[in-house]
Amino acid sequence: MSLPNTESFDENAEVVLEVENLVKHFPVKEGLVFKRQTGAVQAVDGVSFQLRRGETLGVVGESGCGKSTLAKLLMRLEEPDSGSIRFRGQDFLAMRGEALRHMRRKIQIIFQDPYTSLNPRMSVGDIVAEPFKLHPEAKPAQGVRKRVKELLDVVGLDPDHINRYPHQFSGGQRQRIGIARGLALNPDVIICDEPVSALDVSVQAQVMNLLKDLQNEFGMSYIFIAHDLSVVRHISDQLAVMYLGRLVELGTDDELYGAPSHPYTQALLSAVPVPDPTLRGDREEIVLKGDPPNPANPPSGCRFRTRCWKATDICVTHDPELTVRPGVTQEVACHHAEPNTRVLPQEV
Repeated sequence: MSLPNTESFDENAEVVLEVENLVKHFPVKEGLVFKRQTGAVQAVDGVSFQLRRGETLGVVGESGCGKSTLAKLLMRLEEPDSGSIRFRGQDFLAMRGEALRHMRRKIQIIFQDPYTSLNPRMSVGDIVAEPFKLHPEAKPAQGVRKRVKELLDVVGLDPDHINRYPHQFSGGQRQRIGIARGLALNPDVIICDEPVSALDVSVQAQVMNLLKDLQNEFGMSYIFIAHDLSVVRHISDQLAVMYLGRLVELGTDDELYGAPSHPYTQALLSAVPVPDPTLRGDREEIVLKGDPPNPANPPSGCRFRTRCWKATDICVTHDPELTVRPGVTQEVACHHAEPNTRVLPQEV
């Protein structure tokens, strides 16, 4: 996959999104007639991070770890049980009515599957123009149709295809339509929920190149959700690794790819394919045993301990906090955090 090198974002830039101890549990109920709650799926459990202007935060983890639920919470498509979300210093969760509708203009989302996220009954022009129907105050002075054509041109599509329908486009072109729709309201933050997972590898590179070019041009911030660390490497400035609803490692891309310190991050990087056989010699391969625990009944202490080769008695009784550990520069939630430079060759 040929991707652009990530340009360094300004570490002193404005914090546009600040998330603190975000929690979302879904009740588990049993019974055919009289349903009673028997537990709760801890989809997101105490997630905290900051996102700066022009920055890309990659969120990575296995299926079911809570990534998509996190995206829905940030969009207020789901309401959290507790925690806070501040957008440019304002309490996003306290907003209601017109204030909430206005703020939603500033945070947009690109969905995972371009084959199901576009209404097949609507033309491309109507799909891209739809945000202006929801936010009529944002209608462009030059007219909606002209603006839609401009957006199609920005994402590399032929503006003359404005009257075509989604089935007349390839998967990569459909995802570009979704990106054009996300750009319509000039958002400050775009949440990319696995936007390339349904695409071929060559098309993935094209879409990610486009996203990076658009970010460089318009200065947007991205939250890029993926299940594959290799996908987000060349687009992310910071990386957050999730496991069973919690962040287990958070740091810059150089820190996590150069010296991952949580055993789970090390295992994920160990699974990244290395095309060049000459770089595989000294690589340490880590194969995790078993499946992730039931999120409705997570293990005591460290949630990763049931699959971790470093687990000791303290991992059973004490839940590690996400913090900077001795000898580690990034934040890690592990009692036995230790940098490992052998799971991924540095040239990859």
